[in-house]
Amino acid sequence: MSETHDLRYPVGPQNIPANITPDDIRGAMQDIAELPEQIREAVRGLSEDQLDTPYREGGWTVRQVVHHVGDSHMTAFHRVRRALTEDWPEIHGYNEKLFAELGDRTAPVEWSLDAIEGTHARWVMMLEHMQEADWQRGFRHSERGSQTLAHATMLYAWHSRHHVAHITGLRARMGW
Repeated sequence: MSETHDLRYPVGPQNIPANITPDDIRGAMQDIAELPEQIREAVRGLSEDQLDTPYREGGWTVRQVVHHVGDSHMTAFHRVRRALTEDWPEIHGYNEKLFAELGDRTAPVEWSLDAIEGTHARWVMMLEHMQEADWQRGFRHSERGSQTLAHATMLYAWHSRHHVAHITGLRARMGW
């Protein structure tokens, strides 16, 4: 890792292709399917002090990252469900930073790990049952504009890899 490596983006910034192929979607679905085991493994054996260590200076703690992934991915799952049952619904963003500071930020990581596991099992099952035309359905995000389900799936695959790498990168740097 170079000294100029940006710890905020350990797998690089989002880079979603303009033309998303079926192979891209299959790979993204695999990333989403693998996240629960990967994030659980990333935190396995960490002490409470290690869970409360920021992954970078000024960043969230490992515990906050896990809870954030739970919040974010439950929200994404709901957004996809809405897009499959409504005609381009309007969805709204939320203040992730304030969510990470709420009183449950010190909750056991196991709570969010369990929520991630159940959410992802249902999410992947739902994605596997989508028809080709469903990938072009989508939603209108209040801050980011229109997104197809193909795009959203690619985004959350990246998000999965991104946050697991925050934790595994910290473990590598700290020798945990």
